[in-house]
Amino acid sequence: MSTLTATSNCPCTSGKTYGNCCQPIQTGKSKAATAEELLRARYSSFVTGNIDFILATHHSSTKHEVNREEITSWSKGSEWKGLEVLQKEAGEAKDDTGTIVFHAKYAFEGKDQDHYEKSTFEKENGEWKFLDAVPLRTGPYVREEPKIGRNDPCHCGSGKKFKKCHGNAA
Repeated sequence: MSTLTATSNCPCTSGKTYGNCCQPIQTGKSKAATAEELLRARYSSFVTGNIDFILATHHSSTKHEVNREEITSWSKGSEWKGLEVLQKEAGEAKDDTGTIVFHAKYAFEGKDQDHYEKSTFEKENGEWKFLDAVPLRTGPYVREEPKIGRNDPCHCGSGKKFKKCHGNAA
């Protein structure tokens, strides 16, 4: 968790100062004009430990799913290292909904972490709110069933070895 001044670099990695980027949104001096602005302000709130802002910008239809203690633990127990917006769909000032795929870098309990997520934002009473998110898997692919070996019986039930049956085409 860090303390920032208006002249500090904004933790959302926009390249702007905190006072010209996320701080006015977090303090209520201005509203997020786009879904991306809200995403960046929410990320900066994780960095600064501003849990009230994170909760206040949650959409009312999913707010009941939020666990304040978990968010607080994650926010304060992490060393936040940067945010990268990877993809945007809608979410501009003229839109009512938008989705953003992003990558957040942080360290938790001394281990570097990469968090990839697709977040959905929706306007509620004219203001952007975080609706929900789908974490995107970044780890190695793990098979649900064991791999068929060349000398195993073929899966088709022919009685032949896989390499002499369906494995022959591969």
